[in-house]
Amino acid sequence: MSRKGNCYDNAVMENFFGHLKEELFHRVRFLNTVALTAALKEYIRWYNTERIST
Repeated sequence: MSRKGNCYDNAVMENFFGHLKEELFHRVRFLNTVALTAALKEYIRWYNTERIST
């Protein structure tokens, strides 16, 4: 995190969590924490390697 008053790095994380909520959490209901953990790991792998971002 940046120093107080500098929000540039916070914007990157806010953007990531916005995509995470929109693309993963709004479509799936998880039955347990194991399923949630597996889905998060797969989403992060997909986000970093395959997702087209402009």
